[in-house]
Formats: sequence, structure tokens, C-alpha cells
Amino acid sequence: MGDLYVWLVSFFFLIALLALVVFQLMCLADLEFDYINPYDSSTRINRVILPEYILEGVLGAFFLVTGHWVMSFFCGPYLYYNVKLYMSNTHLVDVTEIFNMLHKEKKQRLFKLFYLVFLLFLSIFWMILTALEDHE
Repeated sequence: MGDLYVWLVSFFFLIALLALVVFQLMCLADLEFDYINPYDSSTRINRVILPEYILEGVLGAFFLVTGHWVMSFFCGPYLYYNVKLYMSNTHLVDVTEIFNMLHKEKKQRLFKLFYLVFLLFLSIFWMILTALEDHE
């Protein structure tokens, strides 16, 4: 029964991460269609970048602590990429370069979105499998 709660917590972590990435994509799409100005868009995106990184780190550590090595292994590349961006100080969106980097930023967030959806499907699969094993 304990494993079921672990998968349930990881499910909510992943939903929160998906919401943050979708919010960033919506801000970039609004900027592309000229609904908001570059300053507002970059401010909104930059406000949620660090919580996204922290939440992903907590999720990876959560999988390590609970002994789910495969899922922590799958969280590794995403966490490495975030740490690499943070250490090189390129994790924030620049107001003056946002239009030039719009295509790259959207592709980056779409890749993150698909990767998180993959992790979410794995988490749902393991949650269902654990619930069925506990039921028997």
C-alpha cells in the first residue's frame, strides 16, 4: 500500500511540472501572436523557471529515496539539462532576445512537455500495476 502512495505523490508532482511547462508555452504563444509584450512574457516565464527546476530535483530525489531506481534514472537527463542551464546562467529568458530566441525556447519547452508526458505515463502505469497487485 505504501508504494501506491509513492506513485500517487509522483503523479501529482508530474502534473504540477506539466502545468508549469504548459504555462511557459502559453506565454510564448501569447508573445508570438502579439497578445502580450516581451517584458510581461519574460517576467511570467522567469517567475516559474526556478520552481520547475526545484520540483524536478525534488521528484528525482523522491524516487531515489523511495527506491524507484528506474524512474530516478529517467528523471536524470531532465535534471542534468536543468542543472546545466542553471550553471551556465542561461536558464532565464532575456527580454531583449526573446523574439530572436522564440523558436528555440518553444522547441525546448515542447521537448520538456513530451518528456514529462512520458514520465507521467510511466508513473500511471506503475500506479495501476501497484494497485492491482495490492488488490490481489
